[in-house]
Amino acid sequence: MGYDTASRSDVESIIPEDAGGMWFLKDALETDELGFTVLELEPGVEGKEHDETDTGQEEVYYVVEGSIEVSVGEETVSLEGGDAIRLEPGESRQIRNAGDERATLVLAGAPL
Repeated sequence: MGYDTASRSDVESIIPEDAGGMWFLKDALETDELGFTVLELEPGVEGKEHDETDTGQEEVYYVVEGSIEVSVGEETVSLEGGDAIRLEPGESRQIRNAGDERATLVLAGAPL
């Protein structure tokens, strides 16, 4: 078969429901080199600070709705619905919902 489908309901969230939700769809979609994640963050919630030096993974965060701040090294980048940011593997990053509403993002990364 030349395609696979998945829904976030096919996988368990890896963060508590009161923080929002984070659903890794890579395995459900059976991708080889592309990570694909749906992230929802409640107001004031922040993700884990990390980089992708070990994996060599370049990441793109696309804000579907809401507003977030991404700390990239010493800089903070503000994004709203319709905005995207690309992050190099070695850059330290951390996402924070800076708004008053739940934020929804799509995160894509490759290679894995």
